[in-house]
Amino acid sequence: MPQNKTQPTDVDPLAFLASVEPARRREDGLALDAMFRKVTGFEPVMWGESIIGYGRYAYKYSSGHSGQFLATGFSPRKANLVLYIMPGYAEFEPILRDLGKHRLGKSCLYINKLADVDMVVLARLVSAGLEGLNAIWPVRPE
Repeated sequence: MPQNKTQPTDVDPLAFLASVEPARRREDGLALDAMFRKVTGFEPVMWGESIIGYGRYAYKYSSGHSGQFLATGFSPRKANLVLYIMPGYAEFEPILRDLGKHRLGKSCLYINKLADVDMVVLARLVSAGLEGLNAIWPVRPE
């Protein structure tokens, strides 16, 4: 079975955030880190080169494919802030309506800047996503 390309690393998430450019993206990343820590109660772990994850879960599909992945997290990419909620945003339309300016992918939420969204609503979304994931596959703090 092939493994996920994105794996946890030993890179310090705060050191990574300190290197993010431009400064506004770095500031938004630091604010997201504080929010994710508060909502999840988990310490961050770098996944791959640019994703900061909080918690992890082990999954096994009916096909037999299994693995581990971050439970929730974000990446302060150059074009957008990308937030990850596993297994996706399909059931969170009522929360998303109140969020503010954003775009959706399957498990990705794209935000241009934090000033475009309501941080209280964003925290509710992260919490709801973590609860939804934990109902399917148990979430662990590491």
